[in-house]
This record gives sequence, C-alpha cells and structure tokens, in this order.
Amino acid sequence: RPAGSLSEAERTLVRRSDLGFVYQYHHLLAEFTALENIVIPQLIAGISRSHARIRASELISAMGLEARASHRPARLSGGEQQRIAIARALANAPKILLADEPTGNLDPGTADEVFQLLMSQARGAGLAALIATHNPVLAARMDRVLRLEDGVLLER
Repeated sequence: RPAGSLSEAERTLVRRSDLGFVYQYHHLLAEFTALENIVIPQLIAGISRSHARIRASELISAMGLEARASHRPARLSGGEQQRIAIARALANAPKILLADEPTGNLDPGTADEVFQLLMSQARGAGLAALIATHNPVLAARMDRVLRLEDGVLLER
C-alpha cells in the first residue's frame, strides 16, 4: 500500500516498528543512561521492561559498551554516543535503517569504527540500510551508491 494513502496513525506505526533512525547528532536523552536510551523506544513499542532491558544489554554488548551502560550521554565520548544511537535505532528490530550522516561529527578513526559497527549490525540483522554521507571513503564501502547531482539521482 502506498505510504501516501496511510493515515497518520498508520504512518506513526510504520515509523515505530519498521524504521530505525540514526542522525548525525545522536539525539540521546540527556537525563537517561545509555541503557535507558535504548530501552525507551522499546517500551513505547509495547515491549515489556524486562525484555527491553535484555535486548538493550545485548545491543550495548554488541557495541562494546557494557562498561558504559550506566553512564549518561554527557559522560560518553562522541563515538560512544553515536554507537548508543545506533543501538537505539536497532532496538525494535526495524526492517529499514535510515542514517543521515551517522559519522559526520566524528574524527576519521572513530567514524570508521562506528561505520563498521553500523554495517555489521545492519547486515547481521538482515535489514536494508539507507545511509546519507558526504564521506567518499565510507560511500565506497557501501554495496550500492546513489548520488544526487544537479537534481538527478545517479548510480555510482
């Protein structure tokens, strides 16, 4: 069914259940810990608190941040914040991951590390990832590259 024909409630449900979002700036909730930032979207989706905590712990572990789970965003580095944002985007097992410049605010080394984690998690979960980037090094590592040039969408 075309997305334009969905009601607002149906579009909200699609965003909540089928899409995961990662932004250039992490947009973590400052008053919550890293773990809680991953749990919250699951609670909103109706997942029980115990299952949400288990899933969040698995994702934190996959990101290599077990020791940072109880820290608030202000106590995390930029790369750690972005890895938590990726884990949050994957928490509800979306079908599609949308990432807008997910490494844009990171130094090259951290950007590479975060990109590798993002791609390994997306591939491991078998989901489609649509990633917008201005970084040609990262773009070259994608399975498929489309670019917008003078208003025309071109394939690599």
